[in-house]
Amino acid sequence: MNHTIKALEWRYAVKAFDPNHKLTDHQVEGIKKVLNLTASSYGLQPFKFVFVDNVEKREQLLAYSFKQRQVIDASHLLIMAIETNVDDNFVESYLDNISETRKVEKDNLTQFGAMMKGSIGNLDQDGKESWAKNQAYIALGNILTYCAVEGIDTCPMEGFVADAYDEILGFHEMGLKSVLVVPLGIRSSEDQYQNLPKVRRQTDDIIKHI
Repeated sequence: MNHTIKALEWRYAVKAFDPNHKLTDHQVEGIKKVLNLTASSYGLQPFKFVFVDNVEKREQLLAYSFKQRQVIDASHLLIMAIETNVDDNFVESYLDNISETRKVEKDNLTQFGAMMKGSIGNLDQDGKESWAKNQAYIALGNILTYCAVEGIDTCPMEGFVADAYDEILGFHEMGLKSVLVVPLGIRSSEDQYQNLPKVRRQTDDIIKHI
């Protein structure tokens, strides 16, 4: 069987992490690389990925995570956040990066820049944040698959109080909003959910050819 498919069959949303098992620096660097390589609309990357290393802050977050201990017991706690100020300056910075990376004159990117500014500029703030949130979910899919292949456990979480997270982590001052929480680590041998059969609809029920 294909290695990736076997890995995805192995993964599940871990309910109990082994607090004594820490990911290696090499494993964490791989996760960071995958996050940076994730696809995004126009390649703009309207998000930031924040690892919460401070133990006290992780303990504070527990009260706003519906008591889900994964935020404390996991080796690493990853917060996926969106940029709240994606404006013309944000686009210009991206164009500068393209020009430097690909060794092209920035003037040659004027039309591309105008297209992006026009598209994003037509959105109100809620629309911009909804668009950026969609990009974060692309990154979530990437990291869940990568971690499964690498034998790293995860638990994607939408069940948290985002405003409280943003306050505790100082996201307001950074121009960020938290949208997803992803504890990372190794499952506890006592997590009863790891041995349950994976429940999915039949393939033919969700995939059609027209």
